[in-house]
Amino acid sequence: MTSDEPRLIGLIGGISAESTAYYYQTLNRLVRERLGGLHSARVLVWSVDFAPVAELQAKGDWETAGAQFAEIARRLEAAGAEAILIGANTMHLVAETVQAAIGVPLIHIGEVTALALRGLGARRALLLGTRYTMEMGFYRDRLAAHGVEAVIPGEADRVRLHAIIYDELCQGVVSEASKAEVLAMIDRAGSVDAVVFACTEIGLLLSPEDLAAPVVDTAIVHAEAAVGFALEADGV
Repeated sequence: MTSDEPRLIGLIGGISAESTAYYYQTLNRLVRERLGGLHSARVLVWSVDFAPVAELQAKGDWETAGAQFAEIARRLEAAGAEAILIGANTMHLVAETVQAAIGVPLIHIGEVTALALRGLGARRALLLGTRYTMEMGFYRDRLAAHGVEAVIPGEADRVRLHAIIYDELCQGVVSEASKAEVLAMIDRAGSVDAVVFACTEIGLLLSPEDLAAPVVDTAIVHAEAAVGFALEADGV
């Protein structure tokens, strides 16, 4: 690395491959917008096989998943990565394990999402994500620490949204029928002042223009934070 190069980002991807492609495109677009011309992101991608990871999630074996992701992060750091991204909301359940294993920053998707919500002045935000993200405290507690109450859909909607994510979006299936279902879920959720695409695949199904409320797309704000980190070393 020369002194005028951006920092190198390590991205743990494959969770899912569909959203990792979205991350990669977004990282490169953001760098090009900042630097112009033929510039693109300096990024190392370690793409996991998602099927075994999903099995560990379903079993609740977060300890094994955390150990695996920590080892990947160590290898990315050894290869020169100067910060680590986990390209998924749900797998931030093991973020503390990963951060403890490395000497470079882990850019936490929940933290940057909370900051984005604060920037919007949001106090009650609807979370759209996997059941793990919607129901477990690791994400909602982080938002609460920034004064943002997390609102989640009703149980039947949570079950259906989880299925749409794993059975469709993670497998490259984008359905107008499922889009209509999710929009109906948002309507049923009641009064909120922001909607969080708290699954990195949701942005493949919905766009901010589909909703009346302000939207935080977690994949985008995560990528923005990574690019900010990468370029700030250069004073850009």
